[in-house]
Amino acid sequence: MPKVTLHHTFHVRNTPGALQAHLSQPQSYVGLSPLVVAVRDVSTVDGETRYVSVERLRLLGLVRYESLVKVTLRSTPETVEGEVTAPGGVRLGYRFTLRERDGGTEVEDRLVVQSWNRTLLGRAARRAREAQLARAGVLAARLG
Repeated sequence: MPKVTLHHTFHVRNTPGALQAHLSQPQSYVGLSPLVVAVRDVSTVDGETRYVSVERLRLLGLVRYESLVKVTLRSTPETVEGEVTAPGGVRLGYRFTLRERDGGTEVEDRLVVQSWNRTLLGRAARRAREAQLARAGVLAARLG
């Protein structure tokens, strides 16, 4: 399956623990990605949190559509990672690596986007990159 790997590293003026706690909560992802408007059906089993993310999209720029995306989330003191299964055969793996640095936290945001179709992969990777870059600003605004 074709894939694209995206990296972005940024700094937030808060502790790794504060970021880990925030990124480990499904509700924190509302607004963290510009498309995510709600989360529901949250459950935790064997150290994994599973939930459904509601993403609001526009089809052809006119019709508003809410896509239901399955998410699995795991965390350690140094990382938060997970997998996303979206409609249309798009898969996304993500990992935030959190390192104490310069009175705050260096966040390495890594995304791997996969799709069976290269055209769909290109669109999904563009949206993922936009969300990835926006996420840095949102986290800095929320947590320092």
